[in-house]
Amino acid sequence: MKLPLSDRLLACCGFVHPGDRVADVGCDHGYLSIHLLQSGIASHVYASDVREGPLSSARRNAETYGITEKIDFFLSDGVQNLPRDFDTLVCAGMGGDTMVSILSAAPWLKSGAYRLILQCQSKTPLLRRYLSENGWEIHRETVLRDGRFLYTVMEALWNPQAPRLTAGQWYFPPALRKCTAPERPEYYRWVVDGLRLAVRHRPDGENQQALKELEAIQEELI
Repeated sequence: MKLPLSDRLLACCGFVHPGDRVADVGCDHGYLSIHLLQSGIASHVYASDVREGPLSSARRNAETYGITEKIDFFLSDGVQNLPRDFDTLVCAGMGGDTMVSILSAAPWLKSGAYRLILQCQSKTPLLRRYLSENGWEIHRETVLRDGRFLYTVMEALWNPQAPRLTAGQWYFPPALRKCTAPERPEYYRWVVDGLRLAVRHRPDGENQQALKELEAIQEELI
């Protein structure tokens, strides 16, 4: 039976180092965790979700696909209830604000012991800003198409000496400029067009400072 893994989750798996112990936070159906073990990429997985429903689904799927060893399931808000002996934290399919909340609640992640693999569904600039302002460096980032939408997957490493991102780089960071994915130019156009629309449709009397900031970000990117 073929595992129905989406392209965006497959891209996340591609960022995991062989032999890693992985914390799959917000595991949902568990397909990412199952693939990591089924393919021999991860040595162990902690699959967690904040809701019992998805976690039960992940357990059933693991049994269906014969993955009953080297995987542990946790009902957990973020990483709060997880053992800390993993190497890589994967968060996929969440908004950037949710990821910021998860990371903010776990300051112990701020060490050279952990890598972050993050795939945002929304508010990606917010996440990039948080990472940069809190000592995380976006080491690499790629963009891909999954269905009708473009997504990015990023790897962040603890490096408090790294230069902070500028406001424009929250939207299109240096790591993404180095990316060779064929979808990168389209993603860049989507970012710039989105900023143009935001500037054009902001009401005249609404927060002129915010408008100036958007205009400055747009000018930096163009």
